Amino acid sequence: MTKEKSPLTTLCYIEQDGKYLMLHRIKKEHDINEGKWIGVGGHFEAGESPEECLLREVQEETGLRLVSWRFRGIVTFTADDVPTEYMCLYTADSYMGELNMDCGEGVLRWVPKEEVMNLPLWEGDRVFLELLAKDAQFFSLQLSYVQDKLVECVLDGRKRL
Repeated sequence: MTKEKSPLTTLCYIEQDGKYLMLHRIKKEHDINEGKWIGVGGHFEAGESPEECLLREVQEETGLRLVSWRFRGIVTFTADDVPTEYMCLYTADSYMGELNMDCGEGVLRWVPKEEVMNLPLWEGDRVFLELLAKDAQFFSLQLSYVQDKLVECVLDGRKRL
């Protein structure tokens, strides 16, 4: 029996010296994020709180133990061919440990924040990365896709696209 993935996930952008730690997803088979650059995170395990998932996933993917983080928003992803996903979005600005560059899901790299938008990203990620750059208050963002195309964007209940 295969374990069903939780529809709840976390994603974290770790900040250091004007850079974000980004993950280029190129190692995992059948990866919906293949070829894209994203933050680090993943699916909740049974009984986990958002913070427990955040801390576990960051440590698993990077070897780092977060010391300071901020819950920035909830992102709801809907798509024509996959179940709805609810993502808890975080930023972090302090950690302990040594960065383990050998991540099983891709390649980790510190990318200057002003260069992040030049990377191959999901269209919706650009929306919440702009909100993070503007230091927006806690937000709720719904991103709806048909295949790889963003077809609707709703921020705090108001359509943007």
